[in-house]
Amino acid sequence: MFSFLMKWMQSNHILPKISDTERQALEAGDVWIDGGFFAGKPDFDMILKQPYSFLTAEEQAFLNGPCNELIEMVDHYEILRTKKVPDEVLKFIKENGFMSFLIPKQYGGKEFSPLAISTIMVKLNAHSFTMATYVVIPNSLGAAELIKHYGTDEQKNHYLPKLATGEYVPCFGLTEPTAGSDAASIQAEGEVFRDDSGAIQIKLNFRKRYITLAPTANLVTLACKLKDPNNVLGKGEDIGITTVLIHQGTQGFTSGDHHDPVGEPFDNGPLVGVDAIVPIENIIGGAENAGNGWRMLMEQLAGGRAISLPAGAIGGAKTVSATVGAYSMVRQQFGIAIGHMEGVEEKVGKIAALSYLLEASRVFSCSALNAGIHPPVISAVLKTYTTEISQNLGKDGMDICAGAGVMQGPNNILAKGYCSAPVGVTVEGANILSRTLIIFGQGATRCHPYALKVVDSVEKDDVTQFRNNLLAWMLQFVIGMIRTLFLGLTRGIFVGLPDVAPETRTYYRRLAWAGARFGFLTNMAMFAIGGNLKARGKLTGRYADALAWMLMGTATLRRFEAEGRRPEDLVLVDYALTHALSEAQTAFVGIYANFDGIVGHILRFFATILLRINPLATPPNDVMSHGAARTLQTYNTQYANLTDGIYKPFDESPGLGRLLHAFRLTSEVAPILAKIYEAQKLKKLPKGSVEALALLAAEQKIITPDEAQKVEQALAVRLNAIEVDVFGPEQYYNPSKGAEGIYSGKPSVMQPEYE
Repeated sequence: MFSFLMKWMQSNHILPKISDTERQALEAGDVWIDGGFFAGKPDFDMILKQPYSFLTAEEQAFLNGPCNELIEMVDHYEILRTKKVPDEVLKFIKENGFMSFLIPKQYGGKEFSPLAISTIMVKLNAHSFTMATYVVIPNSLGAAELIKHYGTDEQKNHYLPKLATGEYVPCFGLTEPTAGSDAASIQAEGEVFRDDSGAIQIKLNFRKRYITLAPTANLVTLACKLKDPNNVLGKGEDIGITTVLIHQGTQGFTSGDHHDPVGEPFDNGPLVGVDAIVPIENIIGGAENAGNGWRMLMEQLAGGRAISLPAGAIGGAKTVSATVGAYSMVRQQFGIAIGHMEGVEEKVGKIAALSYLLEASRVFSCSALNAGIHPPVISAVLKTYTTEISQNLGKDGMDICAGAGVMQGPNNILAKGYCSAPVGVTVEGANILSRTLIIFGQGATRCHPYALKVVDSVEKDDVTQFRNNLLAWMLQFVIGMIRTLFLGLTRGIFVGLPDVAPETRTYYRRLAWAGARFGFLTNMAMFAIGGNLKARGKLTGRYADALAWMLMGTATLRRFEAEGRRPEDLVLVDYALTHALSEAQTAFVGIYANFDGIVGHILRFFATILLRINPLATPPNDVMSHGAARTLQTYNTQYANLTDGIYKPFDESPGLGRLLHAFRLTSEVAPILAKIYEAQKLKKLPKGSVEALALLAAEQKIITPDEAQKVEQALAVRLNAIEVDVFGPEQYYNPSKGAEGIYSGKPSVMQPEYE
């Protein structure tokens, strides 16, 4: 019977067909806490025992020392204007080991933890993304990481010390005009041959684009499809994707031209090779590693997506938090701080709570990497949703800052991040593809307790393995269905929980309930849609949404426990978990509404009614919004905790320095102004601006003369902080630089002869 069933499933494409490249992606990395959600039973006891790491003393010292020194050297507006990172800044980056975080100490590197690398990137990206690319790219997927893990001893000894000192400035050439998110379809080609002396060489022809640091890099890690028509290496004619090192100056290799990215003008451009020749020894790992490039990339991306791009996004979110908290109290309209207006307060509360959630997700995921766990599905979730959420928070921040947000200049804090946010959304796998194809498409097979085992047994034609795993899967499905109904009827009240804060127990119960539903619906999708699931991107995107918000909500609870259950953070946890569960609820409603066939009818006409009558959560209410907003609206320890990780000047430097100075003084005089306001209510003082009445209040001994002086100083500083930059004609107008390349008639390097 099981033999017949297996043949039927094969012939009717019930199970997804897994290509070689897909299998390498599936087998890369580890299943972590995501496995519990796909199984329909998240294990909170195990989750709370997972590490939530902190920086070492050495890492913290680097963050407080060289990182701050670097930021203080960088005029981010001048870089925006000139599109160039000054030579002295690049010299400081190289001499102080900013390019060496991944490199072992024996080769001259810092050998920092993933959490430390991420935390440094948060701080640098928040100040100047353009400058930070010279730190991010050398410490991301590329030469140093691949050579460290796969290089020969000769490659490690030669390249790693020079990468550590910045003698080699690397970039990674993967994306092409016809291969973006579908990276496995690259057309770049390497051909193995023997030259006249008998040495084995590779002839490279390629056309890469969107490559960060390409215009200034002198060492490229190139992904290409390697062919060996004469079988020189003994691996056949089509060897497969291979990573090859190519040096600037190699004949036939062209670099140096720029693309012009939106937002921040970081160095990015094309790489072109026309019959460029490199020795076989330039394959990372040597000739024996030819054809292993895709596996290498998938193994390192399994955790790598959790570091650089989420760090940039969260640095942006923290900058928005620091800015809107301060600006909403410094800026006044209608006689009150705009932060006390409910429309503004609503957005400030959302920014505060979701920034808390994003930071929790970053630290928890990087803690897994610290422990040697590399979860590809969670890395994809983190990259996709941190960049998406941060982009939305940036929009909210611009709305709050209004004119101060849209008028550019040295004092504009948010515009550069707002304009460059699409970069994080589109690179390392565009979010649209990650959400609709990778997260659930890969997770449903990789993280499910039985799916991959059943697929493997069918491919191996192993009836015994097929029978055992299919029966176990069916039992899990039935138990999951019963558990989902029971948890729904009881709202998870009987879920066994570890020792957690009493105020958060309801959120664990509802996450258990949501996890049971997610596991059940995962089984439904795999049974009812099967091999066609890859094509149902709208549906799988909703599954990804549900999973992402459950994971980020779980990380938020883990943070609350790890940081000692700070009572002042509870308002942020309440808002964040309510929002996360509400978003999961929306995703489930969408899944029910778009299922096909008989299952779809049942879900739409029966289950949806129960889902709406008995929801996981509704959006955060006004009380939650008010409480969350207040965490950012006083210059105190909680404000410092929420915005920790970005550089906050203590002087009156343009931009954030000037604003924070006004915020500090505004917070300090708030109790004094409260005395004046109370006197107004008692008719001891006339109506009008409380700040304007400070001298009169001092005369009537309602406040002291020193207090009146502080109020006047705070008023002057506050009014200065809301001013925007003004430019004279000679500063504002710049001669047109013109446009070369495609638009000027100049032959473009994007058209190599080999085509």
